[in-house]
Amino acid sequence: MTWWKTGSIYQIYPRSFQDSDGDGVGDLKGIEARLDHLVALGVDAIWISPIFVSPMHDFGYDVADYCDIDPRFGTLADFDALLAAAHARGLKLLLDFVPNHSSTDHPWFRESRSSRDNPKRDWYIWRDPAPHGGPPNNWISDFGGSAWEYDAATGQYYYHAFLKEQADLNWRNPDVRHAMMDVLRFWFDRGVDGFRIDVLWHMVKHADFPDNPANPAYRTEMGEMHAVLQSNSTDQPEVHDIAAEMRSIADSYSGDRVLIGEIYLPIEKLMHYYGIAAPEVHLPFNFQLIEAAWDARSLATMIAEYEAALPPGGWPNWVLGNHDRPRIATRVGLSQARVAAMLLLTLRGTPTIYYGDELGLTDVAIPPDRVQDPRELREPGWGLGRDPVRTPMPWNASDHAGFSSVEPWLPLGPDWPTRNVAAQAQDAGSMLALYRDLLSLRRKHAALAEGDFRLIETTGPILAYERWRGDERIVVALNLSGEDQPFALPAGDVLLGTLPGGAEADVLRGNEGLMILLR
Repeated sequence: MTWWKTGSIYQIYPRSFQDSDGDGVGDLKGIEARLDHLVALGVDAIWISPIFVSPMHDFGYDVADYCDIDPRFGTLADFDALLAAAHARGLKLLLDFVPNHSSTDHPWFRESRSSRDNPKRDWYIWRDPAPHGGPPNNWISDFGGSAWEYDAATGQYYYHAFLKEQADLNWRNPDVRHAMMDVLRFWFDRGVDGFRIDVLWHMVKHADFPDNPANPAYRTEMGEMHAVLQSNSTDQPEVHDIAAEMRSIADSYSGDRVLIGEIYLPIEKLMHYYGIAAPEVHLPFNFQLIEAAWDARSLATMIAEYEAALPPGGWPNWVLGNHDRPRIATRVGLSQARVAAMLLLTLRGTPTIYYGDELGLTDVAIPPDRVQDPRELREPGWGLGRDPVRTPMPWNASDHAGFSSVEPWLPLGPDWPTRNVAAQAQDAGSMLALYRDLLSLRRKHAALAEGDFRLIETTGPILAYERWRGDERIVVALNLSGEDQPFALPAGDVLLGTLPGGAEADVLRGNEGLMILLR
């Protein structure tokens, strides 16, 4: 099997991984300095959130130059050195491609904005005001407020699905498409192993720009973006042809390059991104575990429905956390976060680990004067901000947790003196040790890395399933509650448990997960 099927992916938020130059912000040399942690952890690939030139209105997701590195993170030479160092250690490296929009500081947009007859005017989405004035339609930015920004100099509005500093590119324009495909080729030529494609389902809008329908389930605390259903501003049929072209480019390179699509859609629509008329992304991100109720019965149903929905040849994938959503240890508690780790790393498919989850990091309360995220600044008080999950990685008990020589750009969690890599590396019962053991077992047992899957019928808060390949059979049993539960353990050898001590007969202890190699 290809590496991205049997392997695991580790997401790095570069601002928060390791600062090498004493400015309080992580950088490429910092990542390179910490690669041995990832080797010891046992992951196979790293995905780095955006590192391209950017004014940082949305911390790199507003790109001003797709083919250069932002000086805050280093240089192209630093990137080349990181890539070489990763490859020397057997690690693949994936970049974050942001094709839906660019920064308004990008030279393309500056030209587009300069006049209505500029050759790049149609590289972005410009519309006349509504007949009686105001925005062309009711589309709402994902960060709140109208998704249209008026440009007085040219008398039209431009569209931005996110901040007004992030103007959406017009992917119906063949020149835009050609230029952005060249960006993929630039980095593939440099040796990157793949891309995570940001908001892939946003990339094409309805050609006639009709209003989005109102959301009957909307509540204020959901955020203003949910006041409408984005049926006309996202997930248009034409996006699949674009994704197929990206795939054809990836497949033209040697070494099993991979494309992963960020797509928040219902499962039946998500499956389309594996490919309709032609292959599209290798892995449409499956975010269900991030959003699911932590309940064994509903999780079993979700897993079964996802497996059943996969198209022929479609490879599954699973995600517990990312740079936009609450950390798993905050959502389910530290004890259940251990169970969740076993779930993530034993389900069939490619797992993605968010940096710091291997330590059990939790969301960090950000004082009002330290808030950075525009999501929180624009709609404060609803818990929509992403800063709490982007805080610095704690490496040791030295000043600033070994992340930097100065105060970091975001505060550390309060437990960093004890919840850090150095401390947990010395503790056989730590979360880090559990992740290392789980990843080691994935490498050792083909049943886990590439084997078949079936759910085992259970009741109450127990989720159980079997993985097998050839004669090797492994049962995973997870107690999603804090109370002991009766469970008939199959005959076999316990490969790993989430709790200290051996397994007890016919019971799963509270917060216990077990992996049993059947005899």
